[in-house]
Amino acid sequence: MPATVRCALKVNGEEQGVSFPSYKTLLEVLREELGLTGTKHGCELGECGACTVLVDGEPALSCLVLALECEGRSVETIEGVARGPELHPLQAAFADFGGSQCGYCTPGVIMTAKALLERNASPTRQQIKEATAGNLCRCTGYQQIVEAIEGAAARLRSEKAKEAS
Repeated sequence: MPATVRCALKVNGEEQGVSFPSYKTLLEVLREELGLTGTKHGCELGECGACTVLVDGEPALSCLVLALECEGRSVETIEGVARGPELHPLQAAFADFGGSQCGYCTPGVIMTAKALLERNASPTRQQIKEATAGNLCRCTGYQQIVEAIEGAAARLRSEKAKEAS
């Protein structure tokens, strides 16, 4: 019988004490132990990006990360992106630009895009495509995703400009 471990994880800004078998991936613990089902099971091989979350602000494929490796680190999932009752500009832009059709890939793409926009407030179209290259989408043809990220970047820059003035 595998060893069960107790681990303190900081998920979406909140400390979570959770027990799980030591072999569980971060994806499994997020979904099965913490009920955060926004992070999707995709290929479970690290090839599709559906399970992307941010670990210490960087995109990580949660199907390839052992949950134990995240003790003491900050994990952000799609559930932590909204600003209270208000959508994050990325979420709003995906709705406005049709960046999500079936929606299965959307949480992973948004998490990847969030990390990009935190590093680079004005990415080029090519930089957006490169950043999201590991996120597969079977519905949109990617054009709407790129446009949504561009739209969100513009909204975020506008918000920053308003705050500065």
